[in-house]
Amino acid sequence: MNLSEALKKKYTKEKMSAFDAQRLAEFIAFGPVVFQASRLMIKFGILDLLNDHSQGMTCEELVEATGLSDYAVKCLTDASLSIGTILIDDETDKFKLSKTGYFLLHDPATRANIDFNHDVNYRGWFYLEEALKEGRPAGLKTLGDWPTIYEGLSSLEPQVQKSWFGFDHFYSDSSFPEALKIVFDHHNTRTLLDVGGNTGRWAMQCVTYNPDVKVTIMDLPQQIGLMKEATKGKPGAERIDGFGANLLDPESSLPTDKHYDAIWMSQFLDCFSGEQIVSLLKRAAKIMDKESRLYIMETLWDRQKYETAAMCLTLTSLYFTALANGNSKMYHSADMINYVKAAGLEVEKIVDHLGQGHSILICRLAK
Repeated sequence: MNLSEALKKKYTKEKMSAFDAQRLAEFIAFGPVVFQASRLMIKFGILDLLNDHSQGMTCEELVEATGLSDYAVKCLTDASLSIGTILIDDETDKFKLSKTGYFLLHDPATRANIDFNHDVNYRGWFYLEEALKEGRPAGLKTLGDWPTIYEGLSSLEPQVQKSWFGFDHFYSDSSFPEALKIVFDHHNTRTLLDVGGNTGRWAMQCVTYNPDVKVTIMDLPQQIGLMKEATKGKPGAERIDGFGANLLDPESSLPTDKHYDAIWMSQFLDCFSGEQIVSLLKRAAKIMDKESRLYIMETLWDRQKYETAAMCLTLTSLYFTALANGNSKMYHSADMINYVKAAGLEVEKIVDHLGQGHSILICRLAK
């Protein structure tokens, strides 16, 4: 593996003491309880209260402030001391927010991950074993009756849909400002095909950034409907059109109605298996010429600057297994580069560390 320096330090040598390793093993064993107790410390406002009272608060004060029972507060604070999200002054019996509790409360990535895992994934994790053995999203039945989650996005319950899109948009939106410069400032991009464009957030960024570009979004027909609703009436929306298609169908071709200077795939290929990725990239290559560029923006786990980001990505892979489609993941860059080559393309350049850990592979037809 070609790991970043941060990942080499973490993943190639044992650094834990036996005591710490044993504690982590128990932490994993109680993982579901750790998650739910910590989530409720946020939901019930206890971490917020401790954040606002730097001098600390007693159990009695927390009971009065939250309206929870003495029993509920004691259960949660006892657990949170063990988890490490709060501390206690053993002289005053006052609880205070720890550094971990601070990040749990304030880090936007952590909050997006908590909502995503609770509202979208939590019940589905129970079926991970089945999903891994059978290669299908066995946990998806906890949300609805669809072959993959993508057919059901427009039909998800409101809170589930909010958390799914909140997770998706958080990770993609942070990369958009830098990505726009790469796509438009270094190439003469006037027509762009956004494959898997979802609700049109990237397309709107494009037409706002460049007054001349015309964007076609290619996605499932139901997603095109969501996109039209989301972009309706916004400045530049008249330069965005939709092309509905099921890209899982290998006979589904990319549009050939015009020449596209750029083909954009953002957080898209991680929704497919390796075989499906090669098929999609071959279809993209068919509508490219030597001037065209294909931009693949993905959070490649091995190229992360910080190990925490890689951890989030490798664990998110199991969402794809259990709930999304049963056969895709967050990919290692070597795998993605091999898929590009298998499709008759080559990677011209890789730009790393955009936004929340994205990389862009700039691809062209192989010479």
